[in-house]
Order: sequence, then structure tokens, then C-alpha cells
Amino acid sequence: MSRREIYEQRTEELLLPIIEEYQFELVDVEYVKEGGNWYLRAYIDKEGGITVDDCEVVSRRMSALLDEQDFIEESYIFEVSSPGLGRPLKKEKDFKRSLGKEVEIRTYRAIDKEKEFYGVLKSYDETTVTIEVENQEEKVFAKTDIALIRLAFDF
Repeated sequence: MSRREIYEQRTEELLLPIIEEYQFELVDVEYVKEGGNWYLRAYIDKEGGITVDDCEVVSRRMSALLDEQDFIEESYIFEVSSPGLGRPLKKEKDFKRSLGKEVEIRTYRAIDKEKEFYGVLKSYDETTVTIEVENQEEKVFAKTDIALIRLAFDF
């Protein structure tokens, strides 16, 4: 397990009791480097959407735990936020919740000269994702070919 994965997993373990206390959902935790700074981000949600106040209460509680535990070697910025409209589908619960909804899939390499696909999520398993495109044709993608899959949204 990489250091990044260890940090994310440990953060998730510390966050879960706080998240459950407030009846929120922990969508994701990521530890990433952007522009020379390390960021530890927690994405939370709840029915009806998460508020700034919700993020603040989780951030304050978790910041105290992170200071106490001090398991991350580098200096970093801790952020708590909503996953937003374009949140990627990563976990089993994300796929399950999105069945029957329109998704956007971006692939690492072109498939039939395309790298972006839109369709209704019909099924998934450990290795594949199946969508139904406009003409009711089903397309099956290997998860290893998918760079991004998220709910599609129109403005």
C-alpha cells in the first residue's frame, strides 16, 4: 500500500465516527499534490445536499483529531467539501445509486474513434460497466479503460 493510500485509509477511519454521528455520507477521501501543496480532502454528502456549516463542523472536529494523531509526514491543507454535481463514481454504493441514470464515461484511449460516451448506466460488476446509448445499443467498458465515470448533467 502506498503512503497516499495509507493516509487516505487512516483519515477515513478517523472520519467515519464523526460522519456517522451527523448522519452524513463519506463520499471519498483523497490525498493529492497540487501546485506544490499537499491536500487532504474529504468529500461528504447528505440527503438534500451538504451545507457550508456541515463542512465546517466536520472540518473542526477532524482537524483536532489530525493534530492529535499526527500521522502525515508532510505539511498539508485539510479540506472538507461537497462532492459537487460532477462527482465521479468510485465505490460500489456510487454505482448502485446511479443505476438507471445518465452517466458520462471518458476513456484513456479512443474506442471506435471516441473517448467520451454518454448513456444510461445499466449494470456494473468488478471489472466492467455497461451503458445503454441513444439507439438502445449497449456498450460494455472494462473498468481499466475508464479514466472517469460520473453522472451526466445538463445546464
